[in-house]
Amino acid sequence: MLIEIRKEPFNAWQELQSYQEGLKITGQYGATASFVGTMRDFNEDKKVTHMTLEHYPGMTEKHLNAIAKEATETWNLLDVLILHRIGRINISDDIVLVATWSAHRKEAFESCRRIMEELKSTAPFWKKEDTQSGAQWVEKNTSGY
Repeated sequence: MLIEIRKEPFNAWQELQSYQEGLKITGQYGATASFVGTMRDFNEDKKVTHMTLEHYPGMTEKHLNAIAKEATETWNLLDVLILHRIGRINISDDIVLVATWSAHRKEAFESCRRIMEELKSTAPFWKKEDTQSGAQWVEKNTSGY
């Protein structure tokens, strides 16, 4: 299991491929599910130019580990990967990568979604969006299905 918070940009697909190539569970998994969240240029009715994500060091990593551990126990996962950006994030940058490996697709799909929803709704991250009319802190959005 790998959980990292990164200040520097990353390519989620390269990270996923590299991580999977290093897994020691070849032949054990029949399913990999992944989610990549990317910075878009709008929120509601405003054009966003970039955003800044802040976190609580130590607490955030602990929280993400607890989410991953619970998912692993609930769905009998073989591995979990969570990468999350902080700092200034530009349009089209990858923000978050969540991936799960399991023997079967149902467990992979359900666990990946649950991890992402828990991360989005409960993890201690704070988002400030910069728009053409100024900057604003954004309340957590738990209805992004």
